[in-house]
Amino acid sequence: MTTSQGYAHGKLGDHEVLRVGFGAMQLEHADPADAVTVLRRAVELGVDHIDTAQFYGTVNELIRTALHPYTGSLRIVTKVGAVSHPTERLVAAQKPAQLRASVEENLRTLGTEHLAVVNLRRADVPPGITVTGDQVVDLDSQLAELIALRDEGKIGGIGLSHVSLVQLRQALPAGIVCVQNLYNVLTRGQEDVLTECAEQGVAWVPYCPLGSAFDWLPNVTDNPVVTAHARRLAITPAQAGLAWLLGHSSATLLIPGTRNLAHLADNMAVARIELDREATTAFDALAQDTTA
Repeated sequence: MTTSQGYAHGKLGDHEVLRVGFGAMQLEHADPADAVTVLRRAVELGVDHIDTAQFYGTVNELIRTALHPYTGSLRIVTKVGAVSHPTERLVAAQKPAQLRASVEENLRTLGTEHLAVVNLRRADVPPGITVTGDQVVDLDSQLAELIALRDEGKIGGIGLSHVSLVQLRQALPAGIVCVQNLYNVLTRGQEDVLTECAEQGVAWVPYCPLGSAFDWLPNVTDNPVVTAHARRLAITPAQAGLAWLLGHSSATLLIPGTRNLAHLADNMAVARIELDREATTAFDALAQDTTA
């Protein structure tokens, strides 16, 4: 393993950002004061890319409380395509008018007039929301609405989430800047999408980078190969799994989330960690699921 003196950066559309950002989803159930502390510390440690969504409860309001007025270097990325529901985790909101309404609500709750990137959360690639009836919406009509919002200056870039390779290629003429799909060292069913992102200069922002968000996913930090190499390299299993993602593709940007200040510091340190050949080779052979 080697470490660098400075943090590694990558491209998110027209912006250069640290390759390790912050995913805010876990703050939905955090104590508000603790959440504000974590957000402020994240920015102090160099985070300039925060991923959020209006359907994460009050997370947008927590970001606003912690960080508003926002610095010019901070890129806030949000998602549309679903809304929260009192009896279900999420329900689809895929129609163009709903996408626009969601963008407006994100702007309002974040207290800003511009969002760096808005990701369109589709329902074509599991896991996640299901769509039926009038929620089955053509991708091109959704992109047309997001392009209009971009032309109006309300959003800077358009991203995609839960999409297949076919849909990514369909959307590329719209100027896609990032893709968020399920991917980690053990779950690599989206390798073809990652490859296309790298070839097209699109940022790859994997969610569930450690597999721990869903009970049915294998947990990277419990894998004996990962834990053994982490111990040998004197890093945590989480750092080992995240470092593999950064080393696997230069297109990758990470948004690990946490409510814990110590874990936050560990996550940020990953931007300076490069696994040695022995660990990389062992991790390359680990994929347990190539269908998700």
